[in-house]
Amino acid sequence: MAINVWVRWVSDYQKQAVHEIAELLAQQDIVVQDYDEHLARNPGVIFSSEVTPQICEQLRESSHNGQTQILVCCDTAIPGDAVWQLLGAGASDVLVCSECSTIIHEITSRLRRWAAVDSLVSSPTVQNILIGESQALKAILRQIVEVAHFTDASVLVLGESGTGKELLANLTHTLDPRPDKGDLVILDCTTIVPELSGSEFFGHERGAFTGAATSRDGVFALANGGTLFLDEVGELPLTLQTQLLRVIQEHTFKRVGGNAWQRTSFRLVCATNRDLWAQVQQGEFRADLYYRIASNICHLPPLRERPEDIFPLANYFLKESYSDQNPPALDTPVQEYLLRREYPGNVRDLKQVIARMLCRYAGEGAITVGCIPPDDRPIWTENWKEWRDTGFERAIRVALNRGIGLKVISRHTEETAIRIAVDEASGNLQRAAQRLGVTDRALQMRRAAQRQEV
Repeated sequence: MAINVWVRWVSDYQKQAVHEIAELLAQQDIVVQDYDEHLARNPGVIFSSEVTPQICEQLRESSHNGQTQILVCCDTAIPGDAVWQLLGAGASDVLVCSECSTIIHEITSRLRRWAAVDSLVSSPTVQNILIGESQALKAILRQIVEVAHFTDASVLVLGESGTGKELLANLTHTLDPRPDKGDLVILDCTTIVPELSGSEFFGHERGAFTGAATSRDGVFALANGGTLFLDEVGELPLTLQTQLLRVIQEHTFKRVGGNAWQRTSFRLVCATNRDLWAQVQQGEFRADLYYRIASNICHLPPLRERPEDIFPLANYFLKESYSDQNPPALDTPVQEYLLRREYPGNVRDLKQVIARMLCRYAGEGAITVGCIPPDDRPIWTENWKEWRDTGFERAIRVALNRGIGLKVISRHTEETAIRIAVDEASGNLQRAAQRLGVTDRALQMRRAAQRQEV
């Protein structure tokens, strides 16, 4: 399958070399086009002879939607600080063009991997498991897809209660490409009774202890060939942590009351709402076990840090309740309420809020504020319509601490507002201008001025 890629180069880069590379990429079924804002969601390659403010600005412009994967290719060695500067500006990787044949292989390998990841992320298998439009969630999906499908590494999912950690474990197991894959076995570590913990993990032989009338397999045997998901792994006592580490290292275990060693091989996925590294430092969690299970760490942010996901999730929950007909819409005051509300229980909390509103909903129109139960209603204050949150203030503080002045802060705030409005209007400038409270002409002039400043 052909891969569509855009290219950019700075003025002092050898254009002849770029054209040669483009021709060689075309032979690898890579369709190369000059950069255009309509192609911005495709992966791209930027060629440059050095790291300049211009190339960093191009990276920020091209990578603003959080999905575009961008490769930076330079014809000379790049200082270490400059590499991190490029990655911070939005580059996905940085390569040095030493030999043409080598660089073609490197570029092609990365583009094909990114295309495969993009294809999986946009598939129903992934889209129907984790719902949302935020850049934070999209980054998590790309991370978990790449780890789950292209490696057999263990995964540690960190996040508050209700953020969807078990969903990520299910997704990891689903995307695992093993042809003879076994089952996903789930063990909630908060439910383990210390006296029976050995049986839960290792299984037991008949008569191993009082009440053991028959033999039984533990999770290590049940997960053989499949995936073992340890939910709330931070709750494990130190003695069980030691036993778990031994099985992970040696892939063998004995049943309680048994003498025969049994082999097991499983992919391990762990999750916790605790700060495991803090537990390691406090001696509450074994450091060697932590490094075993933390091959890939996935941080699921709370809902308050990804408000863009509130409406997609709310609409998804409405569709679940109205599977046989079109769900009702949310009127504007209800939408504002959902955006301003706090969700201590995260996604699970939002789902319950929607369920409680549907209990009071009647008719065929939109869901209105009267559907919000009295106990859920906010206490109205003059600050209710205040839109600036702690995240906004934090970004301003970071800019000021880095010596960025008011003129630059104002310019980037305007650029961000315009970009969001245009993206959410699917490129319709008239609708975007209405949301921004400016005329179509004024919006066009501002966008033109922004392009000239790059």
